[in-house]
Amino acid sequence: LAEGANLIDECVESFADVKVSDRGLVWNTDLVETLELENLLINAAITMHSAEQRKESRGAHAREDFPDRNDKEWMKHTLGWFDSAKTSKGKVNIDYRPVHMQPLDKDMDHVPPKARVY
Repeated sequence: LAEGANLIDECVESFADVKVSDRGLVWNTDLVETLELENLLINAAITMHSAEQRKESRGAHAREDFPDRNDKEWMKHTLGWFDSAKTSKGKVNIDYRPVHMQPLDKDMDHVPPKARVY
């Protein structure tokens, strides 16, 4: 995952070379495709960096080097954002927030977390 995070950082950096040549204001597919590419690169970078930092396997996020779920350390939501003003390796920021373990109203019973086993 560390290698993948570095590779996606290189792809993000190469986006600086992308230019929009169509200056039209109507049906500008060049602009739309450029904006879509930027969005995909940003989301891929955040996904790779957040996956690389999570040292466990949980649900669809499975790691061979960390095969078990670790609720003690990783029962939290991952938050990621992208700062295009920063230099190449520091554009992705990852933080965490706690999981709310209890329902917000009395109509729903508490369901304790458990590992998915198939």
